[in-house]
Amino acid sequence: MTTPHKKSLADFRLDKQRVRSAFDQAAADYDAVAVLQREVGQRMLDRLDLIRINPSRILDAGAGTGYFNAALSQRYPQSHVVALDLSLSMLEHAHHQSTANSPWRWLPYLNKKSSACIFVCGDVEQLPLAENCIDMIFSNLTLQWCNDMGRVFEEFRRILKPGGLFMFSTLGPDTLKELRECWKKIDHFTHVNAFIDMHDIGDALLRNLFSEPVMDVERFTLTYKEVKTLMHDLKMLGAHNVTAGRRHTLTGKGRFRALAGLYEKYRHDGVLPASYEVIYGHAWVPEKKQKSSSPAHEARIPLSQLRHRQG
Repeated sequence: MTTPHKKSLADFRLDKQRVRSAFDQAAADYDAVAVLQREVGQRMLDRLDLIRINPSRILDAGAGTGYFNAALSQRYPQSHVVALDLSLSMLEHAHHQSTANSPWRWLPYLNKKSSACIFVCGDVEQLPLAENCIDMIFSNLTLQWCNDMGRVFEEFRRILKPGGLFMFSTLGPDTLKELRECWKKIDHFTHVNAFIDMHDIGDALLRNLFSEPVMDVERFTLTYKEVKTLMHDLKMLGAHNVTAGRRHTLTGKGRFRALAGLYEKYRHDGVLPASYEVIYGHAWVPEKKQKSSSPAHEARIPLSQLRHRQG
């Protein structure tokens, strides 16, 4: 019997080095199992039919193997796509798949006048790009791999030009809910990432002075004959458990058998479901960028850190 343990936000903090390593290892086989990622990305592209924009430079933030680089270039033939990813191996794969004569280099700084199609290895929480150098950001299923979404939005707004568009998809709280519930009955460790609610994402966009945010949700269910196939696909996608509260030893056969047994209650029509809540959204940078309402010297302290003075 497991000891009760109340999980904190710190338990779900992602180890970025392990995130990078997991996607490095997954790069070669990623496209073979990235069915949901391609479908969601295609639906994002379809949504662009309803948006008026003529970008000269697009950032594919979390480009992975570069599957959507060509599609973005075809849709906006006059534009230059900057493919950015945390994983160097993913970008190497993307570069090899590219039909364009694109330069491959590490850029600590993207000059506003640069016109080349470039692959950049970097973290969306600390972008190695200049201010006001991007017209549109396209980010497909990347935000869920970030620790501080507010920081990401701050960075995106910094690099977007006035009138720039931010279009994204990410995963919501019902993602892999079956797997999460089964593990909760086995031990107190974290096994599935904490995914942010759509309304909290909208609030974060507004706090970072994006305008006219529009969001909606779609639900997908992938099916598997066995739990081990689901776990294998997650590993192939690079979706390892890299949370701080994870178990730091190997999952034994006993725990895996327990997981498989508990998951059986979800079996329907001979298959096991894996739920995904996909959040789509877009928002704009105002034509005239507003300055932050907080002076540079102002400190912000959470209420939870304030002590009540007695007497």
